[in-house]
Amino acid sequence: MRKLKLQVQMTVDGYIAGPNSEMDWLVWDWDEALKQYVTDLTDPVDCIVLGRNLAEGFIPHWATVAADPEHPEYTAGQKFTDTPKVVFTKTLDTSPWANTVLAKGDLVEAITNLKQQAGNDLIAYGGATFVSALIQHGLIDEYHLFINPTAIGNGMAIFKQLDHSQNLTLVKATAFDCGIVVLKYLLK
Repeated sequence: MRKLKLQVQMTVDGYIAGPNSEMDWLVWDWDEALKQYVTDLTDPVDCIVLGRNLAEGFIPHWATVAADPEHPEYTAGQKFTDTPKVVFTKTLDTSPWANTVLAKGDLVEAITNLKQQAGNDLIAYGGATFVSALIQHGLIDEYHLFINPTAIGNGMAIFKQLDHSQNLTLVKATAFDCGIVVLKYLLK
């Protein structure tokens, strides 16, 4: 069965965005080791699942990067553009993006179906609502929490919808020179 991985950037105090979606706290001057971590994380991925809100910026951004061979993130742009994507939406009727299908039905059923299909790993990117739903339903198999060296005191959290404990096993904690610490957990 395929694994669903989550890659998400967070503050030290557990927020993925400020209360008004601010993301000015993110560390973007990643060192080469962190870039390699992301490459290693995404290499075995052959499907990206996204919430609609994030998809509207994510997909066009990486398509632009992939169209410019001189861009420093060109290889990542190619990976994120060429990998098939599933966007979870309640509002779109047709996909405005190439290599992307829409999922409008039940989240648990759709993710379970994707996990049961032949193929490599899946990776999820999304905002607080989408990621919270994935976590709430125990759909994430592998967490990659990119902890930025910032506390913002208030914002959008991804664990707030839990109505029961979820036990995780820490597999690895890696500190990078840029100040980000990546915590890799598996769902027990």
